[in-house]
Amino acid sequence: MKSERILCVFFSLATLLGTQSAHAQWTVFDPTNYGNAVQEFHELQQTYTTALQTRNQIITAYNLAYQMSQMPQNLAARYKSDFAQWTNLSAPNTYGNTSAWVNALNIGTPIQASQAYNSAVVQLHSYPAGSYSSMDSETQATIANQYATSELTQGTTTGTLATLGTIRSDSQAFALKLSNLESDTYSTDPSQQTQNALLGKINSATLLQIQSQQDTNQILAASVQQQLVAQKEQIDAQNRAINNAIYFQQNFSNTMQKVTTGVSDAMHNISLSTSGR
Repeated sequence: MKSERILCVFFSLATLLGTQSAHAQWTVFDPTNYGNAVQEFHELQQTYTTALQTRNQIITAYNLAYQMSQMPQNLAARYKSDFAQWTNLSAPNTYGNTSAWVNALNIGTPIQASQAYNSAVVQLHSYPAGSYSSMDSETQATIANQYATSELTQGTTTGTLATLGTIRSDSQAFALKLSNLESDTYSTDPSQQTQNALLGKINSATLLQIQSQQDTNQILAASVQQQLVAQKEQIDAQNRAINNAIYFQQNFSNTMQKVTTGVSDAMHNISLSTSGR
C-alpha cells in the first residue's frame, strides 16, 4: 500500500510538472526546471527501489535467523542416550577392617586412604636397633631395600585410593552438569539456541571434557606408579640373585674348604672302638 501511494504521488507530480510545462509553452519554456524535476523523479524512484530491496533482505535475514533458532522436535528422542555413572562401593565388613577401605574409595581424602591402609594391610614392624646394627652390611642393605619397597607400596596405594575416591565422590556433581548441558542442547526454548547460548554450551562441553580427561590422566598416573613399584620388586629380586651368584663365585673355594675341613675333622674324631677310645 505504501508503494502504491508513493507511485501515485510520483505520477501526480509528473502530471503537475507536465501541465505546468505545457502551459509554459505558451509563455516561457524553462528546460532547466523540467530537467531537474525529471532528475528528482528518478532519484525518488531509485530510493524507493533501494528501500524495497533492503526490506526484502531484512525479511529474508530474519526468516533465516528464525529458522536457525528452531530445534527439530524429535532431536532428543533420536539422539539422547544415557551414560554410565559411578556408584558407591560396598563390601562386607566382617571384622571391622574393611569399611575404612570402602570409605576411602567412596570419599577419597588422604586421611581416609591412610586409615584404610592401616586397617586392612598387615603392618610392617621395625627391627630392634641393636639387632639391626649387629648385622653385616649386606644383610642391612637387603633389609633396607625391602623396607623401601614396602613403604613405596604404601605411598602409591594410599595415593591411588585418594584419587579414585575423589573422582567417585565428584562424579555425582559431574553427572548433573552433563545432564544440564544435555537438556539445554535438546531444548526447544529459543533463548537456548541463540548464538551466544550455543557458544556458551560449546565452551562448557569443552571444559567438561578437559575435566574428564584430567581424571583419566590421574588414574593412569596412579596405575603407572603401581607398575613402577612392581617393577622395582622385580629389579630387586633380579639384583639379589645376581649378587648371590657373585658372592657364591667369590667365596665358593673358602666355603667348600671350610666344609671339607669340618667334615674331615669330624670323621677323624669318630671312634670305631667299642670302648669309645
